[in-house]
Amino acid sequence: MIHTNIQGRRKTCGLTQEQVAERLGVSRQTVTKWETGESTPDLANAAALADVLDVSLDALVSYDAQGTELPLPPRGKHLFGTVTVGERGQVVIPKQARDLFGIEAGDVLLVLGDEGQGLAMVKADEFMDHVSSLLDQVKGRGGHHDGGGCKA
Repeated sequence: MIHTNIQGRRKTCGLTQEQVAERLGVSRQTVTKWETGESTPDLANAAALADVLDVSLDALVSYDAQGTELPLPPRGKHLFGTVTVGERGQVVIPKQARDLFGIEAGDVLLVLGDEGQGLAMVKADEFMDHVSSLLDQVKGRGGHHDGGGCKA
């Protein structure tokens, strides 16, 4: 699995085997062997490789694209799988996502939408904390507001 992740992420990053090898201080042949599965990088090289390819070490080692046809996501991005929308619009958030983002039964989520980008969900209380912080900053500047990023 790691060999396909190395090759796929390298190509997604637009890097050649030579460029990866140079950044890691190994030979191009070593990178070729990693990508073909003939050998596996040691822990130090795997960690350095994850940095070069901007992925987590865990994802580099264990990401399995089988059935998804999606490439290895960059560091900080996650693919939790698919969910089925029920008749009344309900979805079950995968356990791994709930654990990672600390979502528990009874939490209130705010659903945001962008017709070009899709849907997003955030914890409503954390969102409101950010809004309050922004309002405090605006008030601290004498009420000056730049139009929310619009050109003046």
